[in-house]
Amino acid sequence: MRLYLASTSPARRALLAQSGIEPVLVAPGVDEDAAAAAERDRLGRELTGPELVSLLAVAKATAVADGLVERTDDAELDGIVLGGDSAFEVDGVLYGKPHDPELARQRWRQMLAAGGGTLWSGHCVVDRRVGAHSVAEATVPGPGGAVRAGDEPPVRPVGASSRPVGASSLGPVAPGGSALVVDGDRVVAVDSAVLTFADDMTPAEIDAYVATGEPLEVAGAFTIDGRAAAFITRIDGAPSAVVGLSLPVLRSMLLQGFGIAWHDLWAQESTPAL
Repeated sequence: MRLYLASTSPARRALLAQSGIEPVLVAPGVDEDAAAAAERDRLGRELTGPELVSLLAVAKATAVADGLVERTDDAELDGIVLGGDSAFEVDGVLYGKPHDPELARQRWRQMLAAGGGTLWSGHCVVDRRVGAHSVAEATVPGPGGAVRAGDEPPVRPVGASSRPVGASSLGPVAPGGSALVVDGDRVVAVDSAVLTFADDMTPAEIDAYVATGEPLEVAGAFTIDGRAAAFITRIDGAPSAVVGLSLPVLRSMLLQGFGIAWHDLWAQESTPAL
């Protein structure tokens, strides 16, 4: 089964490849700042972490699934489209990509002063298998089998709303928690991980790390799978969510939304980017 990744992120592609899945890469062409600004204007307030990452994940997946971006071939989509987005929250403030070295240094000083923060990871999966239909309801049990009375499933399923599926359907998500919603041919989910930073990181280490350029184009100005790994002492949540894509949540989305087993995506032949 083919998985189209609505992203050109090397980290997300590597995560999937390490799990035995070789995605087809399609650049979604979404203006993230404009999409977030439009939603802030609509709501009349700032977006929460789960709202922001789910909004952008939906926008990216929809752009590819609904043919809103140019591709290099005219072949019909036949598979699953995945969009994702991440943001790091520190003391109620959302940090995206800093781009500028001085801003990256400033953010590191703020993150270290707070001791850590929450990484929000948004996901949207759209079913574009030719002739396929959604087979699951939004209220099916969480991953790992039936849920005992009084237990909260690892990924909290919630009912779909009358609005287009997205953050408004998910409702509040606590730091360290996750939730998903199924609505017809698409599933939206948010996962989170709480990170703790080393309490003895020095200004010289901050300067050296920023000088590598690694933190400039990643949410929160750090990567757990890169040079910043030594500065992170604890992760409460899925490590893959910190990299940019929660593999346990993606597995639950496929299973609960479409009845697709994780191993159905394994051992695909390599497919060039479109």
